[in-house]
Formats: sequence, structure tokens, C-alpha cells
Amino acid sequence: MSLHSQIETILFVASKPLSVKKIAKVLQLEDNVVLDTLKELLTKYNQAQSGIVVLQNNDEWQMVSNPDNKAAAENFLKAEVSGELTRPQLETLTVISYCGPITRPELDQIRGVNCSLILRNLMMRGLIKENDDNTALLPKYEVTMEYLRHLGLNNITGLPDYEKLHQHQHITATLSTSVENPV
Repeated sequence: MSLHSQIETILFVASKPLSVKKIAKVLQLEDNVVLDTLKELLTKYNQAQSGIVVLQNNDEWQMVSNPDNKAAAENFLKAEVSGELTRPQLETLTVISYCGPITRPELDQIRGVNCSLILRNLMMRGLIKENDDNTALLPKYEVTMEYLRHLGLNNITGLPDYEKLHQHQHITATLSTSVENPV
């Protein structure tokens, strides 16, 4: 796998600004090698016909949607947050409820699909939140107080069979596999 591909993947799954040092540490490379590759990605993506751009602010880098497509993105997101929750959204919310706090790759591993848009939708609805941990590469997701209030619960352990499902053998095995073989 090429270095370009690895850095693109890291920028995509992180969905937040990352420093060169953090990317270099994860890939076990020198900072200057990562910086050179990031500059090449700027050239590759930051063109009028690209739907994705790479932003740089001092030492932080992030992959985002092209600002020229703001109206299309807003229309899509507006359609996503109106109405009832879809089955994939309910499934994702259930996994976060019973397994959270959980990273997106762990969630993707359990569900078997990319959950990034679903996560964004659930955050916009106020049902989950993203907790940044400065010591970790990826944020973790967990349910919000609004979610608990909506369900009439005092805490997350009030969910049916919470203790049994929170430590379920299949989930624990799946998560340990994702740590050994990250997405």
C-alpha cells in the first residue's frame, strides 16, 4: 500500500485536523516524509473538479468536502436529519448505546459498513457526541444526555440487558480483532 493511500485513509477516518507529528507517529515515519506527502495530496485534491480538498492550518491537516459544494452538502444533510431514524441509524445507535464509548473503526468493524455519515446524522440530532482524547488518534462516540432523557433513563445502564450485552463475548472478540487488524 502506498504512503499516499495510507495518509489519505488516516485523514478520512480521523475526520478532524491532525498534526504531521501524529500522522508520522502512527505510520512510524519521519515528519518530513509525511509533510512531503501531505503537500502532494494538496496538489492532488485541491482542484476545482474535486469534491474533496485537503486543508492546512499551520501544522494541522484535514480532509474535507469542497466548500464550493456547500449547498449540495447542506441539502443532503438536511434530508438526512429530517424524519424518523432509519434502520442503519437505529442499529448504529444501539451499538453505541451498548458498546460506547467506541471509535468509528470499531463501530465499522461491528456493523460491517462505513458509519461516518450515520454518525454525523446522529450527532446533528443530538443523540450521540464525539469525545476527543488528545492521547488517541481517533475520537470516541457515546450517547448524549438528550438521548437518555428521550428514553426516560437515568443512566445508560438502564437499557434492557445492558450489563449482559455491554460485555457480550462476540462484541469483545470483534473489538479485539479490530485492534489487532485496524480498519
